Amino acid sequence: MREVGIHLNISAYKFVSVSDTAELRESVRSHAQAGGLKGTVLIADEGINLFLAGAPEAVHNFVAWLRSDARFADLAVKESHSAALPFGKLLVKVKAEIIRMNERGVKPQAQRAPAVAPRTLKRWLDQGHDDAGRPVLMLDTRNQFEVDHGRFEGAVSWQLSKFSDFPAALHAHRAQLEGKTVVSYCTGGIRCEKAALLMQGAGVESVLQLDGGILKYFEETGGAHFNGACFVFDARETLNPALTPATEV
Repeated sequence: MREVGIHLNISAYKFVSVSDTAELRESVRSHAQAGGLKGTVLIADEGINLFLAGAPEAVHNFVAWLRSDARFADLAVKESHSAALPFGKLLVKVKAEIIRMNERGVKPQAQRAPAVAPRTLKRWLDQGHDDAGRPVLMLDTRNQFEVDHGRFEGAVSWQLSKFSDFPAALHAHRAQLEGKTVVSYCTGGIRCEKAALLMQGAGVESVLQLDGGILKYFEETGGAHFNGACFVFDARETLNPALTPATEV
């Protein structure tokens, strides 16, 4: 039975060079366990990706500890609350990538593609074009089963079964992006960091990533122009624009 109470759920990632992956894994595991946190933390030489939940004070203490490391001082954290703890255990793993794309030439820890803020994107979608008058194409970089739960109005999905399919899909659909301002988006922004860089490298003229992904967009705009709910990889399954579970946990 999952623990019931008021739990703080956080998701965060940071692309940054990490040379001490094994040591960082042990430190993260130790501090998360000390706070009774549950969830998943992925560490690679390109950065960190985490989904954790627990008592609010314990979560805040963990974030403060992680930010005390200069590499993660500006770690951006997205928060939501739930009555039940959405994770059953704590997993801290070292991986080849914190989000797998299999394109080692794409290095978001070294550079970042331009981003559009949620409120700016909402204004563009309200007016039907960006500030330069170009049509905006919303490109969903998530897996299709996630897209099926909810997406931006008129968004393009390339029917991905896994994110590592994105490079081949870009090659097949490259012409679809011509003449538009392409805004790539995903749940929390991590996939778009790589997708936007790959599109830039492929010569897409105008490409942006939605800063903070769908969850940040929900937080700052209330979900305007988004139909449905956002799938999340924990027991809550989906979150509505109020960042509360769309289904009971």
